[in-house]
Amino acid sequence: MNVLVINGSPRELSKTRGLAYIVKELLTQKGIEVSYFDVGEDMLPLFNGNVEQKFTEAYKKLDTLAKEADAFFICTPEYHSAMSGALKNTFDFLDSTYFSGKFVGIGAVAGGGKGGINALNNLRTVLRAFYAIVLPNQIVCDDADFSTTGHLVNKENIKRVNSIIEHLIVTKKNISI
Repeated sequence: MNVLVINGSPRELSKTRGLAYIVKELLTQKGIEVSYFDVGEDMLPLFNGNVEQKFTEAYKKLDTLAKEADAFFICTPEYHSAMSGALKNTFDFLDSTYFSGKFVGIGAVAGGGKGGINALNNLRTVLRAFYAIVLPNQIVCDDADFSTTGHLVNKENIKRVNSIIEHLIVTKKNISI
């Protein structure tokens, strides 16, 4: 089983990246093969539909990792009650052939206690258009859940992430679509 973890935050000092890192760490501890795409490190151009964009290194990496993925775990910050524009742009480079019938875990990071639920609802809408199977469990973390170095330190949220990962693994192993 190969899970592609996507960090949907373009920020250099991203707490969303901290969430993605703990997901990678927990999956690896369980013996799961993990791939990683980071919209802040693997910057895609603004999608315009031109075929030339498929020759960029970032697109080639995304295309390969998404094709090889058996499941996904996608992390996004909440920007103005939605997923980040960088993450939405990443999705614009993909289509349902990458996601159809694949299980997806999701998580969000929202600053200042504002929620994160709207970003996850927005993410679910896009993933539904791709015919992905988004797990009902989800995680929302707040700024206070992270250390000053961006690591997720809230033990209850780490347990919740672990529970979502367990659900993703068990569901993928028991259901073949």
